[in-house]
Amino acid sequence: MITLIYFASFREKLSLDQEQMSLPEGVSNVTELVNTLVAGRDAIWAETLQAPNVLVAVNQEMVEADHPVVDGDEVAFFPPVTGG
Repeated sequence: MITLIYFASFREKLSLDQEQMSLPEGVSNVTELVNTLVAGRDAIWAETLQAPNVLVAVNQEMVEADHPVVDGDEVAFFPPVTGG
């Protein structure tokens, strides 16, 4: 089982703040997880999670898209940070 958390504007866009799911067969990294999450869901999921500069943390550490995901992980998605 993995825990998925959606922060800030992602929470509003997806109408979901978190969910738990069994780690899908064949998913071994963040990119594969995102591809699985958007498959079969409406277009807003792809627009949100596959947008450029999406930030991802695994077990509260910021990671790159090729970072491994294993059973028991917490994966959090953040919109790009802006400011000035």
